[in-house]
Amino acid sequence: MDLIRTPPGRCSRPRQLAASAAAPPASVSLAALALPCRLPTHAAAPSPQRIRRLRRGLRLRDARASSLGGEEEARRPPRLLCLHGFRTSAEIMRRQVVGRWPEEVTSRLDLVFADGPFLAEGASPVADIFDPPYYEWFQFVGKVSGGQDPIECRNLDMCLSYLEELMIREGPFDGLLGFSQGAVVSAVLTGLQEQGLAFTGLAKVKCVMVMSGGKIQAPPAAARAFASKIMCPSLHFIGDNDFTKAHGEELVQAFADPLVIRHPAGHTVPKLDDKGLQIMLTYLDKIEREIWEHWSTDAKIMASNSEG
Repeated sequence: MDLIRTPPGRCSRPRQLAASAAAPPASVSLAALALPCRLPTHAAAPSPQRIRRLRRGLRLRDARASSLGGEEEARRPPRLLCLHGFRTSAEIMRRQVVGRWPEEVTSRLDLVFADGPFLAEGASPVADIFDPPYYEWFQFVGKVSGGQDPIECRNLDMCLSYLEELMIREGPFDGLLGFSQGAVVSAVLTGLQEQGLAFTGLAKVKCVMVMSGGKIQAPPAAARAFASKIMCPSLHFIGDNDFTKAHGEELVQAFADPLVIRHPAGHTVPKLDDKGLQIMLTYLDKIEREIWEHWSTDAKIMASNSEG
């Protein structure tokens, strides 16, 4: 698994941060939710290894704050974990985003691109455009249609465990940016955290951008992510010719505070026209204000969980 960072203001030269085997970490322990699917949580008895990682992250954050000063640290660019589409990769999504969005957007974000936990089990839809390897976050059960048929999957629990471990190791992150299958995972993760069902020991997800996404209804535990409106500010990209358009419209309704960028393209990371750019800049202004206002709460949350 590759983790690629595109620092703000240096979008053309990403830096690889870490590498590991493309498989869910065996060290992650899962906590049952009294449902058929098991999902990770830090709420009960975090492992000594996790406590050490959380505390190390707090020390690094405190060191940065001391060297930069509280105000400068608070006004750092939002740090987003970027989740690629089905059977693609971190590098492919980096090229899709950085290659299509203007610098006035990418320079305001600290983007970290991660590979999915599973090697692709079949042909990649981008094999004639991008080189392998290709990854997937989970496996779809059946075919995703353009209608309202539920999106079903398997191995989502392993995917979430993998992301939890990654976010502990490489975080904290302010938010998520997902395309296609990565957008589906981003929405589930955000909802489960707000419901207090998973990722409770991590910094709160303060923003989420979803492109060509949808709502997973199975396994049953995942559906609980949408039991109530998700309060996290969201930005949705919906293409007029996207075969997942109906699923994307449904996902918009799952959020309490959504902004929507509509574009004429299909299932792709779209370029931003003038209207889309203005919506994007409005969203960035909003999340920057919220992150600057609440930046210090993350350390308190993680400190409380590491001591609990």
